[in-house]
Amino acid sequence: MKDIINPIYLDAAKIEQLKADFNAAKPCNYLELPNFLTEELATTLYENFPKIDTLNVKRKSLNENKSEDYHFDRFHPSFSDLKKVVGSKEMYQFMETITGIKGLRTTDDALGSGVHQGQDGSYVDVHIDVNYNPAENLWRRINLLIYLNKEWKPEYGGDLELWDKKMTQCEAKVPCDFNRAVIFLTDENSPHGYGKITVPEGETRKSFYTYYFTEIGEGFNYSDSRFVSRPDDSVAKKIGTGIKEPLKITAKKILNKLGMKSLDFQDKNKKN
Repeated sequence: MKDIINPIYLDAAKIEQLKADFNAAKPCNYLELPNFLTEELATTLYENFPKIDTLNVKRKSLNENKSEDYHFDRFHPSFSDLKKVVGSKEMYQFMETITGIKGLRTTDDALGSGVHQGQDGSYVDVHIDVNYNPAENLWRRINLLIYLNKEWKPEYGGDLELWDKKMTQCEAKVPCDFNRAVIFLTDENSPHGYGKITVPEGETRKSFYTYYFTEIGEGFNYSDSRFVSRPDDSVAKKIGTGIKEPLKITAKKILNKLGMKSLDFQDKNKKN
């Protein structure tokens, strides 16, 4: 791990401090980790980040505009190196100690690790993540995002917004600048997203993601992904979101009852 993760985060005393900070954070349990990867690896990932037009999944709707992919065989080998470490026993122990959640693991599908990217105008409205991996029958618990945006300027926007559960205000913002990681609990208390970015031609908002799961256990209550409106959204957008999201969730429930994967999950797993 020391060749991948910045050694300052592997010190026993530092890990205990991270644990305390994670549990004390508001509005949800989360951590910011600047300079998370070794400088050499972070630079290699940045310089070899896949071009946005090569990413398989394009998400463009009322509530989002971004691209993503998880086919690591098509990426530079450094991405596979990182994937191996974030999916290692050592990393599981690191995450379990910080979060207090035992039995964490990731998966080898679209809900395991991959990349997100957005060009000028990209945004992802505030949302609650789905807390279930249907292919593996696992409970999604923790998100790890690593931002890979060199020379990112504040005026570009793109900060990760963490909102209170009632969606009355944004209580924390995490800059998406170079080599900054964020770890946060995935549940009803962590509405999150980012506003529309304004970047020059050729610039994009880049991130690497890993989601951690446990076996289904006590306290699990299925929650589908859904977008939620900000207080300052237009009336038209609030109405559109309010209509679209329940219809989407209902359609997915019907598909599941018919023994079919949801459209969303099929989309995230489509091949070349």
